[in-house]
Amino acid sequence: MLFWLKKVIGYWLMPLPLCVVLLAAGLAWLGSARHPRLGRRLILAGLILLLVLSNERVGLWLLRPLESAYPPIPELAAGAPVPAPLAACRAIVVLGGGQTDAPGLAATQRLSTTATARIVEGVRLARRLPGIPLIVSGPATGGGPTHASVLAAAAVALGIAPERIVQIDTARDTDDEAQAVRRRLGPDAPIALVTSAWHMPRAIGLMRRAGLQPLPCPTDYLAQPNAEWRAADWACDLTGLERSTWAIYERLGTTWARWQGKI
Repeated sequence: MLFWLKKVIGYWLMPLPLCVVLLAAGLAWLGSARHPRLGRRLILAGLILLLVLSNERVGLWLLRPLESAYPPIPELAAGAPVPAPLAACRAIVVLGGGQTDAPGLAATQRLSTTATARIVEGVRLARRLPGIPLIVSGPATGGGPTHASVLAAAAVALGIAPERIVQIDTARDTDDEAQAVRRRLGPDAPIALVTSAWHMPRAIGLMRRAGLQPLPCPTDYLAQPNAEWRAADWACDLTGLERSTWAIYERLGTTWARWQGKI
């Protein structure tokens, strides 16, 4: 029940649904003889909020603190020693990131851009850590194949041996994934945790609370500013809205986890 309550509340607090609600409520009150001023204010609030959260610089400002919380794993040159913290890991854990169930597409083409970035990073690390398993996670949605199985197929297509891959296909969210990994590896297990950079702070908190020792391996960066200033960086577009959405989503998720005592 709490899982679905979290999903419903989170959805309506996302920038686009929230702005649509404000605009719809404003239009409804605007036609009211008693509260037309309230209607105008709601419409104005919805438009201003949508413009602000669609601004690319605002999206960067909201998302960058999350993405800069942990440094990425640097380039691992062939023949060079693997950093000691990475070499000590007992498994590489790739968190789920969404997919499409369109038939006829290869596994690498069915993954969302988020999931693609995550599995590519997981495969990169797996090539330098050949002696440990690659754990992938994600349940089925709508009767299609599990997300874990699609991630596994993508990893195999990218050169990872099938026997190295462990699938967790019952975890619905990051907290479930943390508990499932702990059951698989036991307490205090050091793991290389692969997820989006903006999701990493919450994921690390949940993994540590579950009794694991995660090494952050962030990927899927969305808030990397241009090296030079451009006027287009102040534009209002879908890129800015996407950044703002993920930033708000993660902060809401962290607040919910803290309220439940999981972080």
